[in-house]
Amino acid sequence: MGRPLTPANRLLALDIDGTLLRSDKQLTPRVRQAVQAARDEGVQVVLVTGRRPPAARRIADLLGGGFPMVLHNGALIVEDGTLLRCFALPLATALRAIAAGRAAGFDPVVHVGQRAEGGLLVEGARASNTLLAYYLDKSHPDVRVVERLEQALDEDPIQVMFGDRVLSILALEASLRALLGAGASIERTVYRAQDTALLDILHPRVGKAEALAFLCARYAVRAAQVLAIGDNWNDREMLMQAGRGVVMGNADPALHRLGLEIAPTSDEDGAAWAIERYLLPGKKMRG
Repeated sequence: MGRPLTPANRLLALDIDGTLLRSDKQLTPRVRQAVQAARDEGVQVVLVTGRRPPAARRIADLLGGGFPMVLHNGALIVEDGTLLRCFALPLATALRAIAAGRAAGFDPVVHVGQRAEGGLLVEGARASNTLLAYYLDKSHPDVRVVERLEQALDEDPIQVMFGDRVLSILALEASLRALLGAGASIERTVYRAQDTALLDILHPRVGKAEALAFLCARYAVRAAQVLAIGDNWNDREMLMQAGRGVVMGNADPALHRLGLEIAPTSDEDGAAWAIERYLLPGKKMRG
């Protein structure tokens, strides 16, 4: 048995990219050990990510498996391999987003699979869009190239995604917010060092904070008992809602001005640092 838990030690919400993973997408021994040590103490660990199911499962397996997962920023929630909840994007809204993005010169990627299959539909991508080409290459087994997205979609998708340079994506975000209004949730993930960004158009109820609140109610955990760690704009509401939100040192400098605790960067095992500091006082994992 582990030591008795304090009210602050009930649930640990972890983003993946830029938080658990280093900039080279690797998971270090120290981070693995810290996550396992928290689980050994009886802390409920939840992975809360913008990733689709297959990509998130790969990281969950490296950490030991068996984690509840908030996927697509909260559109899907999976527990013990079972889908708990799906908020799919209404097809009419998806088609409006696709048309508007395409008209503005962006390549839409549509995530499909209401049972957490993790499929992607594309019409192809401009050779100049290196971010999207990289993303699709990594997801290749699950990508289906279609002649026209509007004709290929026969049910509500999970999300519509666009990727490009930061300023271009910020401009697209503004236009899509004006077009879709309250009919969609729009989440952005920004990597300023690489001048790249992703924009996700989702069901209007979707957000990491909302999904985490759903799981807190399921596990009888109060928000004050949550430690949340993240690095990007799609983490902001979750970090602000948690009893203790920790933002990574590699985050956008604007996120550092939220008044939250700032951890070292992901390349410096910042997630492990936060876990050790707030959940495992007196312990430090080996790197």
